Amino acid sequence: MAQQLGYLSLALYLASFLCYARILYAPNVWIGRLATLLLASGIVAQYFSLYQRSRVIQSVPYDDLYGSMSLFAWLLGITYIGLEIFHRQRSVGAFVTLLLVAWVAALGFITAAAPPARVQARGPLFAFHVTLNTWAYAAFALSFVLSLIYLVQDRVLRSRRLGAAFWRFPALDVLDRMARSSVYVGLVALAFGVTMGFVWEHRLRGTYSFGDPKVIVTLAIVVVYAAYLLLSRNASWRGARAALLCAVNFVIVMFSYTFVNLFSQSFTGSFDAFAIESKFGAVRRDSHSSRADRVQPSHGTRRIARTHLVYSATGAAGCGRTARAWNSRRSRGALYL
Repeated sequence: MAQQLGYLSLALYLASFLCYARILYAPNVWIGRLATLLLASGIVAQYFSLYQRSRVIQSVPYDDLYGSMSLFAWLLGITYIGLEIFHRQRSVGAFVTLLLVAWVAALGFITAAAPPARVQARGPLFAFHVTLNTWAYAAFALSFVLSLIYLVQDRVLRSRRLGAAFWRFPALDVLDRMARSSVYVGLVALAFGVTMGFVWEHRLRGTYSFGDPKVIVTLAIVVVYAAYLLLSRNASWRGARAALLCAVNFVIVMFSYTFVNLFSQSFTGSFDAFAIESKFGAVRRDSHSSRADRVQPSHGTRRIARTHLVYSATGAAGCGRTARAWNSRRSRGALYL
């Protein structure tokens, strides 16, 4: 069922792209509305595809590369349709829907090579953390597309080789505002996502890993996009320079989405296994030593010692199960964004 809904969303995205491309050459209000309606229908169909997939694997639908990329495409569509309604501009819809078509079509090749694995859930905090971070990446991807359109349009204006379709594009200041709006959405989503990730990590391990590669790269993403927002309002940076900076910033986002996640999974997985086993191993050693130290205790002391031993053994066994469950989760290679 999830696969059929995925094909349906792909067909709706393709039909929406054709309608958006049509209004670039011959503007028509009803075709534009149809394009938006088809895009919204594709988003709804992809939502149900993600929902059905989560029911099949009994977990969140983004615990592998296929699910993560599918969620990315879905949130990209939601972000664009929100900006389209807010700024009342459909002229860049052809480029966004083309990206959606290519992205969703690529999922078919990933699914055949990597079938979904059944994994245990990590709780709502982790689910919101990953969803919001993916939403931030999707918003930054949209700002990247809008910045590229800005740069191409600026180059065409400077060359003075204007075609008929060129006049269907929005003005440069509209593209600039749409790109900034997308970056604002990304930064807000990233701020809430990272906060929930820290809360989840503190509940799990009792500490904050500020030296984690994901945290360092996320901080770099916040810095470069905050710098873009500040410089885009400066007279000397406003325009093509700011658009170029926004496009270059997306390289860091892709670096974080791909390489950093794969690298940090193995790094944090081995570190967490070492830390948990060391901590719970100490509990087990304390339990064994408490058994050896009992030398002819009194009746009251014997009763207290039995209570202490039962508590220590039970706690050590529970900690051991927690450590093994945590190691098995991290070894499955779920994306931690």
